[in-house]
Amino acid sequence: MSTLPVAEVDPSQHAGPDRRIQRQWAEMPLSERLRRVCRLRQRIVERADALCAAVAEDLGKPAVETLACEILPWAEACRFLERRAATLLRPRRVSLRDTPLWLWGQRDTVYRRPRGIVGIIGTWNYPIYLNGVQIVQALTAGNAVWWKPSEVAPRTADALWDVFLEAGFPAGLLARLPATREAGRILTDGDVDHVVFTGHADTGRIIAGHLGRRLVSSTLELSGCDALFVLDDADLDLAAQAVGFGIRLNAGQTCLAVRRVFVARSVYEAFLRILEPLVVAQPPVRLALARQREQAEQLIAEAVAQGARILGHDSKAPPTPTDSDPLAMRMTVLADVAPDMAFCREATFAPVAAVLPFDRLEEALDAQNLCPYALGASVFTRRPDLARRIAARLRTGSVCVNDVIAPTAHPATPFGGSGASGWGVTQGAEGLLEMTFPQVVSQRGGSWRPHFAPPGSSRFTSRATLEAMLRWQHAATWRQRWSALLELLRSLS
Repeated sequence: MSTLPVAEVDPSQHAGPDRRIQRQWAEMPLSERLRRVCRLRQRIVERADALCAAVAEDLGKPAVETLACEILPWAEACRFLERRAATLLRPRRVSLRDTPLWLWGQRDTVYRRPRGIVGIIGTWNYPIYLNGVQIVQALTAGNAVWWKPSEVAPRTADALWDVFLEAGFPAGLLARLPATREAGRILTDGDVDHVVFTGHADTGRIIAGHLGRRLVSSTLELSGCDALFVLDDADLDLAAQAVGFGIRLNAGQTCLAVRRVFVARSVYEAFLRILEPLVVAQPPVRLALARQREQAEQLIAEAVAQGARILGHDSKAPPTPTDSDPLAMRMTVLADVAPDMAFCREATFAPVAAVLPFDRLEEALDAQNLCPYALGASVFTRRPDLARRIAARLRTGSVCVNDVIAPTAHPATPFGGSGASGWGVTQGAEGLLEMTFPQVVSQRGGSWRPHFAPPGSSRFTSRATLEAMLRWQHAATWRQRWSALLELLRSLS
């Protein structure tokens, strides 16, 4: 796919937010904007059942999972903004101690200004949490929002939209495009100042190139192929449960799902013996799209042909459910996998993972770098210091120690990746600031501006004065600096 889908809907029928309304919203006291956020959080509580029902209808997700993985974290994210946004967005006065001598008398203040209109191309796998957090952060920062929800979860988009409207945000501040693939092109071609996209890396590359030609900035939350490291001192039962949870959650349709499990050779067989019954006992799950299962089964077949084996099954063929549902798939874990196999280098959205033995930790760290994705990782060990040293070697946006996925929903921490997993962050303080740009306002009183004069035309801009100033501030020894200060005073006297 080399281009964005051509829009089949009339752009004139789907105007974006009103810039005049956005400016009024940005000029409103932050306390007023946060009152709307508080109302939104209260509406989340009141509409929780309707939101759960919409997600169940679109994706078949049980209500308990929607509450735990989407609604509760979204409400917490709103409360974080209510508590912390005023401090994070407050103007910052630059200290006089940081002001150079040649700018003495100048006072600088750094402001966080809203970007303007933020376009959000939403995802379907966590249609409430991911869309909801991004929209509320953009609004809190003073932006208007133009939202294109996913075509896979249209009913959830309707329910989510109603919650925002009921929270009392001004008319014209929020605009919504149809929940179709084609509508994405309207947004990326439209009157936007920043775009947030959550989705597949291939689509992210297309959007990045398209926006780059327009010099429109973006935040890209893309695919993952996360690694989990099981060291020789790890709690193997806990690590095995983490793998099961990491590929079962949301039917494996999670960008942070565990895909590659690197296990120390000394505990490799013991770990597989613990993991195998957990995998075999799991019932089939239902995926959102048939192509997810097709891609996963193709990667499994290729890996088996190259020497991998399917954990818990004698057959060389991928385990499939007994019914004829094309969207159903059993949890599948491969053992004896090599890190250069396509299974370990491509992003999948199904309940699958690979287990790879390693002899030396350095070998495992090098092997995980063969994958272009760098979203999240996990380390299971009883040595916290070692876990932190491993984290320092990884380029992933998050590293969980003795846990997977759940810690990344902390409302006060950023979420994002690098490499093929995209750029920029959402969530937390950094995610809020991502919805703004820094503006520096410099002020100076009086009318004395020695730098206005031609270079060398006055004693304040003479070479002798500038050289003395340079040595006084930056020379290697105190003797040189005090000597330069005397020269500076003589030059200016």
